[in-house]
Amino acid sequence: MLTVGPVVSPAVSRALFSSRVNRALSVSTGLPGDTGMRASVQGGAGGSGAVRGFQEIPHTGSNGWINLLRFWREGTFNQLHKHMEKTFNMLGPIYRQYLGSQSSVNILLPGDIGELFRSEGLHPRRMTLQPWATHRETRKHSKGVFLKNGAEWRADRLLLNREVMLSSAVQRFLPLLDEVARDFCHLLHRKIQMDGHGENEHRSLTLDPSPDLFRFALEASCYVLYGERIGLFSSNPSWESERFIWAVERMLATTPPLLYLPPRLLRRLHVPLWTQHATAWDHIFSHAEARIQRGYQRLQAESSGTGRTVHDSRGQFPGGTGGSVPGSGCQFPGVLGQLIERGELPLNLIRANLTELMAGGVDTTAVPLQFALFELARNPGVQEKVRKQVKDSWLQAAGNPQKALQGAPLLKGTMKETLRLYPVGITVQRYPIRDIVLQNYRIPAGTLVQACLYPLGRSQDVFQNPECFDPSRWGGAEAGRGRSIEDSSMERGSGAGFRSLAFGFGARQCVGRRIAESEIQLLLLHILRNFHLEVSSKEDINTKYTLILQPESPPTITFTTLLSSNQTLCPQ
Repeated sequence: MLTVGPVVSPAVSRALFSSRVNRALSVSTGLPGDTGMRASVQGGAGGSGAVRGFQEIPHTGSNGWINLLRFWREGTFNQLHKHMEKTFNMLGPIYRQYLGSQSSVNILLPGDIGELFRSEGLHPRRMTLQPWATHRETRKHSKGVFLKNGAEWRADRLLLNREVMLSSAVQRFLPLLDEVARDFCHLLHRKIQMDGHGENEHRSLTLDPSPDLFRFALEASCYVLYGERIGLFSSNPSWESERFIWAVERMLATTPPLLYLPPRLLRRLHVPLWTQHATAWDHIFSHAEARIQRGYQRLQAESSGTGRTVHDSRGQFPGGTGGSVPGSGCQFPGVLGQLIERGELPLNLIRANLTELMAGGVDTTAVPLQFALFELARNPGVQEKVRKQVKDSWLQAAGNPQKALQGAPLLKGTMKETLRLYPVGITVQRYPIRDIVLQNYRIPAGTLVQACLYPLGRSQDVFQNPECFDPSRWGGAEAGRGRSIEDSSMERGSGAGFRSLAFGFGARQCVGRRIAESEIQLLLLHILRNFHLEVSSKEDINTKYTLILQPESPPTITFTTLLSSNQTLCPQ
């Protein structure tokens, strides 16, 4: 039995990991040293030697309940990303993990992830978040696509894709997100003018931006989902919305310790942890239901003058043709309006999916923005390079947000680089529908396989200088400059498309991906146009895992108004 021993130094761990991987793969590929490693990173199957059995895969201890107790006792759940990195460094690029009622095979190399993707089938499955599913079942709520599988999942997912994933959908909701991003900068500018110091053209204010980033994420998400603003940038934001943000954070924090318990035990639990988790979800559903009811009633009122009716039984307009809601005065009535207008998804499933999108669209956007602002602030050279491209693109786009984003690829690079170092979700899971071979081990069909994103993003075998924050490594106008041929060769091949997986991959990638990407890039665009960012310390941020990766303490940023900020804040 292979078990995880005492913590070793990072340098020794990296050396052990590279040694294990290079040795295994140079044997299987017949290539020595680093060349063999690069072949492995692109490969996936792990060579032409005799395929080894599943039981031969290194593991961290075969008793899942003992492992789970140790995780609880040692607080490993809060540092699960670091635990995975340490385990890969000790055992190599593949290992088995037994935890409570769950078992998985964990991998990190892009070539292996590509092989997993090719075996996911027509109805890809990820690990079920059983505490979430149990809450839906005990409360008699319908499940959205996040918790569904099979043909039912696919049918619902295709309908949602049309409203939130297609480029035509992005064109509809991008102006709404741009409006909220501008308002965020207006709010920040007012705070600096009132509480900052320095000259009028270059006033500065040091603050923790995270509360306003959470409000931005919720305001933006609600605007896209329901087609109306909820007023979180007012001087007195609603207690109801603040409570929703708290409930999402509580739900996320209580999920990991409950994740590895069997469903029957979850239903019988009356311990405070389960009560807190279920209560948090109750608040989330209550808030989402109130938003949906208001939107639904608004759509009923706006349709009454057209002679069309909204059927309560299924919540749909008969004969809807899509587009804007008549009389709404809004070019895009929100995803709710679009789904009701089309009349293809029952109202109970609209409720379930919009609740999931709303709950999943706050922390998962606000937290990466915290990390992005921190990295730009502690890398002033990178910040200025991205700002120059942003300003040039904004000028050429004449204020058109879609054109501005297209003309500033370093913005997308900044987002991808942030998510490389700080992935929101630290794993992507799949159950292959056929036997596959990874690192020369046979993985039976139906095995839970996890691609571990935190160690992937920080692996020197996948990225050159992984500790450096370098948005240009992701392509675009600045890509390839000042980089070695060796680095470029590491990023080509069969695994090259599986190095950036923060939103997952394939048909089961994050359904809110386009909304989140647009929110992050647009807010960074407007912040860089209007403010210079600084931090007092360039030390790494300590992180914790609460179903998503986030800072232990939110970073404090100094925002300084730029000379032209008064002009750039004005609508164009």
